[in-house]
Amino acid sequence: MTIARIATNKSRLLPALFVLLSGCASIPDDVRSLPVDASIELESTPFYPPERYECGPAALTTTLVASGVDVDLDDMVDAVFLPGREGSLQIEIVAAARQHDRLPYVIDSTLAAIQGELEAGRPVLVLQNLGVAAIPRWHYAVVVGIDMEGGDVVLRSGTERRRTTPIMTFLRTWRRGDYWGIVLLRPDELPAAVDRQRYLSTITAVDETGRHETAAQAWRTAVRRWPTDTVALFGLANAEYALRNREAAVAGYRALLDVDSGHVAARNNLAWVLAEQGRIEEARKEIAQALQLNDDAELDDELRDTELRIQQMAEETR
Repeated sequence: MTIARIATNKSRLLPALFVLLSGCASIPDDVRSLPVDASIELESTPFYPPERYECGPAALTTTLVASGVDVDLDDMVDAVFLPGREGSLQIEIVAAARQHDRLPYVIDSTLAAIQGELEAGRPVLVLQNLGVAAIPRWHYAVVVGIDMEGGDVVLRSGTERRRTTPIMTFLRTWRRGDYWGIVLLRPDELPAAVDRQRYLSTITAVDETGRHETAAQAWRTAVRRWPTDTVALFGLANAEYALRNREAAVAGYRALLDVDSGHVAARNNLAWVLAEQGRIEEARKEIAQALQLNDDAELDDELRDTELRIQQMAEETR
């Protein structure tokens, strides 16, 4: 997990402190492997030049609009800019993306990962340290292109619509930002190079904010990609229940149990939804099986609560 940092366009000068940088940087293997004709630039990516210190809101606005969200820079300044700190936190940028029904997916820390997203038509929001370790200068920018022949990365950066930075310079500043970079996915999209656990965790974080419709769409995307993944199946069924789509929730829990009949939490939830539908005998059967299968003491109280509630529902319907 990357430590949240404040990013601004502000340079701090410390008297009597001089840092000498020297030496040669080796070229990473993933850069060597990119052919010259791998060059790409998303020229139509919008540009929002920021006011002082507002590189975070500007970069977020750029990537949100590029993903199809109708927002303006003033909205994002209100959402993520912290005047007292003269900058924006990564956590605020991620939260704002979720509130606009996008999945902020953290990409791999390679130029090849950036290139893959660009080829998919998605600009990449990155955190750079334009200073040095002793005098950091945090800055958000948006990668919109890679010019392999010229050896440059193309950025929407600060007040520059098209800033070209040598690849090795970009990689150094990105490395000093802990290689933090995100793409904003629509819920029906997968990243170019998907890490299953990271993608599912990204959906879970959106779901936990209460954006259940967005999460449900993303869970469906995950299930299409990994049809037998129990985390994705469980997430989808839970999201359907949160949306009051009880029949879809029942179908989802049953689909999961077809894959893993010993999934106690899914069987408990299925029993609960069946009871709410008035299908008491089916609910009793499911909770009885859940209790029989359970070997997790932490789940026992929850299962007993479900069993008791089903009994109460049965008595209420007599």
